[in-house]
Amino acid sequence: MIRAEELTKRYGDRTVVQDLSFTVRPGTVTGFLGPNGAGKSTTLRMLLGLDAPTRGRSTVAGRAYATHPAPLTQVGALLEARSLHPGRSAFHHLMALAHTHGIPRARVEHVLGLTGLTDVAGRRVKGFSLGMGQRLGIAAALLGDPATVVLDEPVNGLDPDGVLWIRTLLKSLAAEGRTVLVSSHLMSEMALTADHLIVIGKGRLLADTTVSALVREAGGASVRVVTPEADRLRALLPTAPHPDAQITVEGPDTLRITGLDAAAIGHTAAAHGVPLHELTPQTASLEQAFMDLTHDSLEYQGAAA
Repeated sequence: MIRAEELTKRYGDRTVVQDLSFTVRPGTVTGFLGPNGAGKSTTLRMLLGLDAPTRGRSTVAGRAYATHPAPLTQVGALLEARSLHPGRSAFHHLMALAHTHGIPRARVEHVLGLTGLTDVAGRRVKGFSLGMGQRLGIAAALLGDPATVVLDEPVNGLDPDGVLWIRTLLKSLAAEGRTVLVSSHLMSEMALTADHLIVIGKGRLLADTTVSALVREAGGASVRVVTPEADRLRALLPTAPHPDAQITVEGPDTLRITGLDAAAIGHTAAAHGVPLHELTPQTASLEQAFMDLTHDSLEYQGAAA
């Protein structure tokens, strides 16, 4: 478990993170989201003991990261994939890390295979592509078989097959009961991967919720209905018990309905013999919900086209 308690970080008169508190629980993939300049990188560095907070504290598995006697076996982290000695091979890079914690060679070979780097293990990392460097960084994060994994933009530079691999890996790590915290700008990936979301803006907590709840709160849930008897169905739908229900006419045969689920609409249509050509639940994307939530926290805002 990762716990942040009123984390605050100031650089001179500039406050980057302000009174930030949240908990990342085991068994789930938690997405850590925020626009550029929100303080995500600074927060991750404080969680991992790389930056000291001006105020507040953070713990991993119940203690400050720096106090763990063998950090690699407790927390695996990827913050900057290209922070590698260019003259070392992938194998020797991992072996150097393994020696500091008494990790056996067999584990090095295992994570090379897990990340798809076995065939290039002897190559110097200066010749690695961005995606290969990313895989090596993930291999290093998993080297100590840690209970907690923290990854910053893990899909950066990966091809579609690599993105799918990361998605599957993160879900499998969480299914094993590990604590998984992932920072990403790719909302589509977070919608497919994350169970829980922590969203920050201008260094402050904006949301600590699930993907479905964030989308729902953004007001994006609706049902599209196409029927040749749209007017009749509109009159039949039981909106009185649902004060939030709204029916909007989008065309001669098309209704947009909020506040009623597709099952209730379909049941009413069937009970009264109203033919349905389409009954489609629709939700706003996570990207749209994120943009709505963080709009006032953007560091830079372009003019509308």
